[in-house]
Amino acid sequence: MRAIVHDRYGTAEVLRLAEVDPPEPTGRELLVRVRAAALDAGVWYLTTGRPPVARLAFGLRRPKARVAGQELAGTVEAVGPGARRFAVGDEVFGTGAGTFAELALAPENKLAARPPDLAPEAAATLGVSGTTALQAVRDIGEVRAGQRVLVTGAGGGVGTFVVGLAVARGAAVTGVAGPGKAELVTRLGAERVLDYTREPITAAGLHDVVVDVAGNRPLRDLRRALTPRGTLVLLGAGVTTSGLLGGAERQLRGLLWSPFLRQRLRGFVGITQPDDLQTLATMVVEGRLAPAVEAVRPLAEVPDAVHELGLGHSRGKTVVVP
Repeated sequence: MRAIVHDRYGTAEVLRLAEVDPPEPTGRELLVRVRAAALDAGVWYLTTGRPPVARLAFGLRRPKARVAGQELAGTVEAVGPGARRFAVGDEVFGTGAGTFAELALAPENKLAARPPDLAPEAAATLGVSGTTALQAVRDIGEVRAGQRVLVTGAGGGVGTFVVGLAVARGAAVTGVAGPGKAELVTRLGAERVLDYTREPITAAGLHDVVVDVAGNRPLRDLRRALTPRGTLVLLGAGVTTSGLLGGAERQLRGLLWSPFLRQRLRGFVGITQPDDLQTLATMVVEGRLAPAVEAVRPLAEVPDAVHELGLGHSRGKTVVVP
């Protein structure tokens, strides 16, 4: 089968299109014929082997997993001996391993049934970016109607979902994004968009919740955009963040500081849950949420798409169709 592989860590040039043997499902895994996959920040971390601490899981000297990609939508081709939730021929979406390929493995507990009215290209964006944003807005930020919410990195994959979900919950949203992304963020429902190259994040006043997706600002700067009892959600580390922990030290500092502050500083890592996938799918089908699919590219163009992701130039979500 055709797949995007890499045998060493590096930037996008280590990725290449190759013919590889299809994987075989074991345990509670499913073999899924990929109809669409999507890029997320995790692809950059897995490709580059950064931050360095991540290599404890990815592989110290070279990547354990040769095939890149996590998010997917597709058709079940085969089931492992312990799988019970799905059968051959079922349409599913969620997260798997090596999804930039014609066939990929996925644990059945990281998948949900794809509704007929949900296009594969839209479904593929929900597995990592959608569920992470949902948990950040609903569970960690506890966003509710009438609140003012500020979102950094609002033009990226997770950020666009955070904007859309906060708007769906009745919040007034200010997005912080780079040049050329204001139209996209406004289209998703933001009342104001700040260009971070020209304006400070405090230019729109104080907010009840700040969701920091960009991951590259000091905590003190983010807290200045918060009300005295507001909530700061530290969601991302950013693809350009360096250091041993790749920005995760900000989450650790926030955890340590929060008990001594009136403001709440909360960090977390999103986990794909089937119930959350179904929640997002329902919202998309009903028109209450719109995945920001800004580009659909063939498998051979994954290295170019990852290069753009690493530069921070990606708008919304990029979907890959094998």
